[in-house]
Amino acid sequence: MTGRIIRGIAGFYYVYVEERGVYECKAKGIFRNRGLKPLVGDTVEIQALNEAEHSGNIEEILPRSSELIRPAVANLTQALIVFALSRPKPNLGLLDRFLVMMRQKSLPSIICFNKLDEAECGQEELRQIYKRSGSALLFVSAKSGQGTEKLRDLLLNQTTALAGPSGVGKSTLTNLLIPEAGSRTGQISEKLERGKHTTRHSELFRIQKDSYLFDTPGFSSLDLMETKKEELRYDFPEFIPYENKCRFPGCAHVREPDCAVKAAVEAGEIHKKRYDSYLDFYEELYEREKRRYH
Repeated sequence: MTGRIIRGIAGFYYVYVEERGVYECKAKGIFRNRGLKPLVGDTVEIQALNEAEHSGNIEEILPRSSELIRPAVANLTQALIVFALSRPKPNLGLLDRFLVMMRQKSLPSIICFNKLDEAECGQEELRQIYKRSGSALLFVSAKSGQGTEKLRDLLLNQTTALAGPSGVGKSTLTNLLIPEAGSRTGQISEKLERGKHTTRHSELFRIQKDSYLFDTPGFSSLDLMETKKEELRYDFPEFIPYENKCRFPGCAHVREPDCAVKAAVEAGEIHKKRYDSYLDFYEELYEREKRRYH
């Protein structure tokens, strides 16, 4: 049978098989010999050992279309980055860091501002800041459901990573999109009798056929970016139309004269807040490289 790993904990893998449900599986020793570990999100072949108890073994891991190390997940196709309009007030520098991280992982992003029921002001400014960011931009209320129909459409036929800081309503949004999410997590924890002794684990929730949502603790905070300062400009889509218009080839858009990107910022074609984030990240990478080589 072919299924998809939706959760892995304590050596057990929970594999969802279409029209048959979830099987609790162990991975065969052959994977250890190959240095291969099943990941949440993997499509796998399993052998059922006990149909009554829905238990089995993972026989084969099918080829992955994508793979992340931190968090360790496979076959993502996009990211849903959730921030709140208020409580907490959105940290746009952190949001820009998420966007850069996803660009580096070649994952398209959806920017979703939650808590529309609490604060409707500031939407237009946010639209202006991110209209050329290359990401879809949504304003929703997970509490009332306002704006979530368009979000559901964007999640169809995708495997989406849920990202964002704590307190912005990611769990409420997940429960709205997938009402059974909380109860299923509780059932698995109860079955293992380890619910109180484990931290949060990556989990794949099925929205509908071929549509999944990852809830993973690994995207809640970000380390230094995995890029060189000279390549950072490619992670800001607004800069790309001006790439060959600068005076100097390979312009970093920082201190060089006759820079088309800086001129676009002055003209309001690129939002200054996005450019300021770029400068902050560039300086961070510069300092990291300086420490590395001295």
